[in-house]
Amino acid sequence: MNTRIGDEVLNRLRKEYKLDADEFVVSERCIQSNRLFEIITAVILSQNTSDRNACRALQKLRELTGGVITPETVLLLPVDKLEDALRPAGMYRNRSRVIRELAFVFNQGGFQERLISEVSRSSVEEARRLLMELPGVGWKTADVVLLRYFRKPVFPVDTHITRITMRMGFTGSRSYKHISRFWMDNTSPGNYLDLHLYLITHGRRTCRARKPLCNKCVLRDMCKYGVDTLDDKR
Repeated sequence: MNTRIGDEVLNRLRKEYKLDADEFVVSERCIQSNRLFEIITAVILSQNTSDRNACRALQKLRELTGGVITPETVLLLPVDKLEDALRPAGMYRNRSRVIRELAFVFNQGGFQERLISEVSRSSVEEARRLLMELPGVGWKTADVVLLRYFRKPVFPVDTHITRITMRMGFTGSRSYKHISRFWMDNTSPGNYLDLHLYLITHGRRTCRARKPLCNKCVLRDMCKYGVDTLDDKR
């Protein structure tokens, strides 16, 4: 297999799509600062919901905190106000509890500076472990933060990327680690973030869970599912 098949996939997707910043919680349009607390909060809000919903919740939270999302401004909000702000993301009571817990941790003197320093100088495995000790942070959330904020060489995997990878025949496993490792091994590290975003876009617009548009897919000739589907129609 071409060791840079991920780069080829990215080149094709770049020609096919224009990324919409409103569709990604990690975009600068949604996250309007480079504060680690805000970035982690945004990614937590995107769990089990669409990025658009997460961005709406983040914007409502920003309006209540005077435009600045920090541990201090979050902790000053009454619980009912925080819950109402997070309502667009769904599961707002649970999200409110988790984000308040995260704010308490970050509000400890010097915590954020120590965390940034430790994660920055740590290996990927140790950096991920440090982030996963935070409230609400699992493997994927940690990887998104590592890639988006710390520029660590990781490849976050969501349901779209899982579906595309399996349909293309690159893996028979739904394992997060297995799929992440495939793309890391077959993509230039400098392309990890872009490929992550473009694969998600491809999954939303073309390689959909139901009724994928195989006849319009720019990856069709590389895809076992697409080739088999079109062969069945002949």
